[in-house]
Amino acid sequence: MDNHFLALLRFSLGIDREFNSRPTAGEWAQLYEQSLRQSLVGVTYEGVSRLPEDCFEPAASGGADAQTHLPQLLALQWANDAEVIAGLNDLQNRKAARLTARFEEQGHRTVILKGQANALLYPNPLSRQPGDIDIYVDGGRERVAATLRRLGMAEDPDSHSEHHFHLIPDADGIEVEVHYKPSSGNLNAITNQRLQAYLMQLLGGGGGTALCDAGFRVPPLAFALAMQLSHICRHVMEWGLGLRQIVDYYFLLRTSTDDDRRQLAARLKELGLRPAAAALMWVLAETLHLPKELMVTAPDRWRGRWLLGRLLDGGNFGWYGTRIPSHGAWRRFAFGRRQAFGLIWFCPKEAQKIKREELQYWRTLFVTIPLRIKQRKLSISVPKK
Repeated sequence: MDNHFLALLRFSLGIDREFNSRPTAGEWAQLYEQSLRQSLVGVTYEGVSRLPEDCFEPAASGGADAQTHLPQLLALQWANDAEVIAGLNDLQNRKAARLTARFEEQGHRTVILKGQANALLYPNPLSRQPGDIDIYVDGGRERVAATLRRLGMAEDPDSHSEHHFHLIPDADGIEVEVHYKPSSGNLNAITNQRLQAYLMQLLGGGGGTALCDAGFRVPPLAFALAMQLSHICRHVMEWGLGLRQIVDYYFLLRTSTDDDRRQLAARLKELGLRPAAAALMWVLAETLHLPKELMVTAPDRWRGRWLLGRLLDGGNFGWYGTRIPSHGAWRRFAFGRRQAFGLIWFCPKEAQKIKREELQYWRTLFVTIPLRIKQRKLSISVPKK
């Protein structure tokens, strides 16, 4: 079934000219389900809409013959989902344009990261299933926080992650993260410092390209290649990754120049991303037939096969992984920590930080906390009768 799905994906993206597989009705249902899991329903519908008529269930068919075609109800559901995704993309593009204008009126320079910027590279930009909006706003944490307070836009400008603020949700329900750093960064402090400095250099101090037709700015492709490779590696180390991010990176590489790819290739070692990049190149070659001349490093079959298995099992961001506990916040947290700790072989420099955090976590849980409880009990005086 994975081969059927990857063939449909390549056909939908225009990589393959034909879709030679002939799934049964039951297999078509599985292909649709996998498209949902991978957040690629809109993309795969591009291929479904180009299938020859004899692939679809005849209007008056029944019995065994109907089992060799794409069922009509499933085709209609697929088309409806694709139409909804196109509408969401239009809504997000307009919101990204409004955010760009609003922050630039306040004297900031901006770029849209990942999502809607990546969508512009697709054959049909409205087919990519959107998530939240990530916008980089230059000026540093304090200046960005001051702007958010003045505009009344942030949930709590004084409460933030290491790299972004969450905006107050609007009636449209679109989540927005305002980044004051160009990337969520690497887990390793040393390579993260190098990455952030390199990305700022590529932005030229904070600016992006000219406004695109949708009304927002996108970063240079050299920036997107480095930033999104780090993002992919971080998701693999922490929770999971899906094929949507793999497709994104495929189009980044296809659109990039030789110089863009050479810049990243020369930086992979110092950024601690070479093992992850090698695994990703193998996955891209195996799934989307990426040519060798577009790769930033030699593919690693050993790491790549493991990564592909995780991608196909876990779905978008690993949410559907069969190995992830289905309930219980504590069980899911413990699973994530244990999984990350076991990935030191996948990307050693990234795993170093996780290893130190893991040891400190278990030390706190089993040594420090019990010791404090014991000391507290000993300090409590027994009242006299």
